[in-house]
Amino acid sequence: MPDQDTPPPYHRFAILLHWVLGLSLILLFGVGLYMADLPFSPQRLKLYNWHKWAGVTLLVLSAVRLAWRLTHRPPALPASVAAAMPAWQRVAHHATHHAFYLLFFVVPLLGWAYSSAAGFPIVLFGSMPLPDFVPVSEGLADLLKPLHKFSAFALAALVVVHVAAALKHQWVDRDGLLARMLPGRV
Repeated sequence: MPDQDTPPPYHRFAILLHWVLGLSLILLFGVGLYMADLPFSPQRLKLYNWHKWAGVTLLVLSAVRLAWRLTHRPPALPASVAAAMPAWQRVAHHATHHAFYLLFFVVPLLGWAYSSAAGFPIVLFGSMPLPDFVPVSEGLADLLKPLHKFSAFALAALVVVHVAAALKHQWVDRDGLLARMLPGRV
């Protein structure tokens, strides 16, 4: 049982969802950057299909994560950490997490809509066709493509901010908050 100075850990399932989603987002973003500059080829088509499958899978994982979060409160910050944290950091903490949850859904849904508008249906794992999100429309595809890209970069920027904040808590503040989300701690 944690004492008052040891921040209580998150539940194992929350930790699993955090790391699976976080590492998958980083991988998916990297593949998205790589595939966008490839010349038209079978490899590019394969990566685009994989990117779409992974995006739909992360959309489902995001729904699971949101459902978990809505039904399981995270552990409270220890009083000493909350007291030492400036008000702007508390606001940034909450705003970042709300933006994360928003973008967990916006990025893949925009990608799905773009794929549908461009006339490239998503066939999950090569065998399960998903419904088109929007009708085929070149104009709509032209509008959605940069929105998907911009939202993906916004999500990547949030990941960088989140990691930087976690490392600050670990190495500068030395308040033990990072350990709450590490596997094996529970």
